Amino acid sequence: MKSLGNIRREFAPWNQPDAKPYIQFKNVTKRFGDFTAVNNLSLSIYEREFFALLGASGCGKSTLLRMLAGFEEPTSGQILLDGQDLRGIPPYRRPVNMMFQSYALFPHMTVEQNIGFGLKQDGMAKADIDTRVAEMLKLVKLSQFAKRKPHQLSGGQRQRVALARAVAKRPKVLLLDEPLGALDKKLREETQFELMDLQQTLGLTFVVVTHDQEEAMTMADRIAILDKGEVMQVATPAEVYEAPGSRFVADFVGNINMFEGKVAERDGAGATIASANGVTIRTANAGDAPAGTEVTFAIRPEKIKVSSKKPEGGDNVLEGEVYDIAYLGDMTIFHVQLGNGQVVKASSLNATRGTEDPLSWDDKAWISFRNDAGVVLTR
Repeated sequence: MKSLGNIRREFAPWNQPDAKPYIQFKNVTKRFGDFTAVNNLSLSIYEREFFALLGASGCGKSTLLRMLAGFEEPTSGQILLDGQDLRGIPPYRRPVNMMFQSYALFPHMTVEQNIGFGLKQDGMAKADIDTRVAEMLKLVKLSQFAKRKPHQLSGGQRQRVALARAVAKRPKVLLLDEPLGALDKKLREETQFELMDLQQTLGLTFVVVTHDQEEAMTMADRIAILDKGEVMQVATPAEVYEAPGSRFVADFVGNINMFEGKVAERDGAGATIASANGVTIRTANAGDAPAGTEVTFAIRPEKIKVSSKKPEGGDNVLEGEVYDIAYLGDMTIFHVQLGNGQVVKASSLNATRGTEDPLSWDDKAWISFRNDAGVVLTR
């Protein structure tokens, strides 16, 4: 079977029929008065998995995390950790730790005192605390800042102190609520890889809440996309991007073009789709949608080629006019308006400093794509 996207590692317990989930949400509902934040949700997370809860504000992702941490109790349903029902167990007795977006460091304490605070509260011997703190400082590369106060650190350094404090107690599960939200773009991108390396080194289960698609795609082994308290799809980053399960997921993750239409003709696995606005599309894989089915053909901008000359041969060649251009350095994004008025996004990688086929606003342009480049959605 051909894989979707690059393989990051062989770790994939969710594909093993005998693998037992480490964290389970079973028909969990959480209501706040008349508002339902989580609606009859079921979800399984495996040991040593880096799992992301992704969704817009108000979708229920932080509520799920808080219920797992013990700060909220489900209205109904069960939450299991390593087979144990967590209902009624207070936060401080759960083998989980939570890192908040604000970091919540004690301003009057040094870096090493912040990291060792939870260990001291647990009654650990001072010599053992010193050893563990030194180990954590080395792990997050902050040994030389041990005596500094939080206000003497950069945002990225404070983030690492909070992370070291969270893992110092060696929880079974680390919960991260928008952990990189306070960092600037470049530092956020660097820290994403640091978190991935740290998770691999420690061998812990990480559950991260984020509204940043790129962040979830970069760090997570699997992503659960939430909307209005319900799970819309759970899959690897490559599967979510290349094979979205619905129009909502396709539209939520990354940029995409959608052509509404009907399956006019089936040809084995392939089909001809007659778009509602006059465009005919050939696709190599129409799934199980029979002729006459209302479908959406979805295709990512990078799968579409733009040219000033009409390509020879091929099924999916459409004529239009350059409506807008965005130069982003590494790539250029074209908005091409078709004759029927629909605007299609296409992106082109700037592999060289110049271009052999320059296109400008209002130029005639042709877009084309392979018949296996898109996905047919029925819901």
